[in-house]
Amino acid sequence: MIDHAIILAAGASSRLGQPKALVKLHGKTLIELVDSRLRNMGLNVLVVTRSELKDKIASILKNSIIIINPNPDAGRTGSIQCGLLEFQGKPILLVPIDRPGFSTSTLKLLINSKTTSCPTSNGIGGHPVAISIKDSKRILDAHPDTPLRDIITPKRLKVNDKNLHLNIDTIDDLENLKSSLIMKSGDYFNEV
Repeated sequence: MIDHAIILAAGASSRLGQPKALVKLHGKTLIELVDSRLRNMGLNVLVVTRSELKDKIASILKNSIIIINPNPDAGRTGSIQCGLLEFQGKPILLVPIDRPGFSTSTLKLLINSKTTSCPTSNGIGGHPVAISIKDSKRILDAHPDTPLRDIITPKRLKVNDKNLHLNIDTIDDLENLKSSLIMKSGDYFNEV
């Protein structure tokens, strides 16, 4: 069972024109929504971000560990490595901030995975990704600009999340996310 999650929020957000973690959705930031969903599943959350976002994110997320990737433009694997150094020896859940279209049922499936796994919909893999201890070590040994898909081969878990592949890169993507959110018990979910 996985007890730890790493939110990856160190990207430059150049196409969106604003930090993805701080975009507002129905009065909350994306980082708040994702962090809340993970905490509601009992996960310890760590956020990897850029130096210029650390204080803003820390003021929003009072109970999460916030660390800086000193060289975020070197590649996403470098951000993953920063987080893995904090959770060495433990399986973790990788959650890119710009891929929030997963459901609670998908989170449960991944948290209970005993191997490196990712959700799959319509034959295409998605996020979050459950990372085993063995694969965490492989990621730590890789060069920071190596794509994750070149380091690990996750077991594919078929899910029915209609927005699994939504990637928040543009204003249109952001509008699609806003229209797909459903309010349920004070939190936002993307259930099928």
